[in-house]
Amino acid sequence: MLALFKNAANLRRDEKGATAVEYGIMVALIAVVIIVAVTLLGGNLNSMFNDVACKVQGKTYAAAVVDNPDTPDVNEAAAAGCR
Repeated sequence: MLALFKNAANLRRDEKGATAVEYGIMVALIAVVIIVAVTLLGGNLNSMFNDVACKVQGKTYAAAVVDNPDTPDVNEAAAAGCR
């Protein structure tokens, strides 16, 4: 019976499971922060990488221009890309 109480006391002091849960919550929160940051900065990052890619080719990057703000159609001559 004494051994049973000692094992129960040892299990009560063992916090490995609680620590694993805490680390899991931390990883989940970090993932959420990364997803939010990439979502908010995604368009700017895309433009920046396109600009760098064009500069490597010796060209300049031009963003897409919409001729008529009422319609989302982009003129082919004004489409985004290296020039």
